[in-house]
Amino acid sequence: MNKEEKVKNVSSFFNWQDITTALSVIFLAFLLWLFVKSEDEYSINYDIPIEIRNLPSSFILNEEVPKTAKIQIKGQGRSLFKTLLLKRFFPEFKLVLDLERISEKYSFVLNDYFDQYPQKVVIPPSFDISFVEVVHPSSIYISLDEYKEKEVYIKTNIYVKPKLGYVSVGNPEINPEFITITGSRNTVENIEHVVINPDSILGVDENINISFPLNPPPGQVLEYSHKKITYSQAIQKIDERIISEIPVKVLNQDSTMRVFVSPQTVSLTVVGGNEFISNLKPSEIEASVDFKNWSEGMQFYEIKVNAPKDVIDWMDLSPMSIELIATQINN
Repeated sequence: MNKEEKVKNVSSFFNWQDITTALSVIFLAFLLWLFVKSEDEYSINYDIPIEIRNLPSSFILNEEVPKTAKIQIKGQGRSLFKTLLLKRFFPEFKLVLDLERISEKYSFVLNDYFDQYPQKVVIPPSFDISFVEVVHPSSIYISLDEYKEKEVYIKTNIYVKPKLGYVSVGNPEINPEFITITGSRNTVENIEHVVINPDSILGVDENINISFPLNPPPGQVLEYSHKKITYSQAIQKIDERIISEIPVKVLNQDSTMRVFVSPQTVSLTVVGGNEFISNLKPSEIEASVDFKNWSEGMQFYEIKVNAPKDVIDWMDLSPMSIELIATQINN
């Protein structure tokens, strides 16, 4: 892009900013004229929080209740403008639903309810506006159930793919592994675990330590004892190491025979995460021969190797077969 084009683009940007600013000024001026300067009475729709009060002891909401309602209010222009401008700073604005006298299920027809209990529409008197009606929703259904707590485990669905030349070592660590969920008995009893949303972590070459949020599923009235979990996974560079003095075991020995192997130990090369294999002990690798394969005329036997799961591969077993000597035990 040449200098002339850059100047043109910058000029266009500032022109657009000027237009946006001008429109905002005109809009604000219109509001000032409509609301502040006018003493006429207007009606507007307004979103107001809903507050649930006096939940019966040992009970909890079984279904989610709307957090806000749209109501119609009326007042002089300047009062409505003040309300719109300052409502966020006044938590007293709210509709109150009192559950003290209901049983397990009840449907509040909102306009009928607030006609009967106008004090449940809480609007600060200093704003000089009045409540007209509830526009939406027309009713709210309340369903209660017994309160229940339950400990469940965390289930992750996280795919980790290390960078080429690296490997994940060990099982991932989840902290905490278990959380306590609280909610209605019918909901909680059917939950066995909490699932972390699927995620993929690709191309990593260092240890992973990530936090994931814990949020109840939409529509379920639940509380979790923790708001997040930590997922940790060791990532190590792939390396090789020769391990010697691995003892050879004899499986399925005959109690009437005295059995010897020669040599008694073997060596091999393991491939895996550098820190993991550097701490790997010979006793953690199982080298064995099966006495069921023994026959008097056969001298050497193949060695079977069973390495820990975090060993990617093993090679260069030495020796590959050993001598199995068996003699009868004299009674």
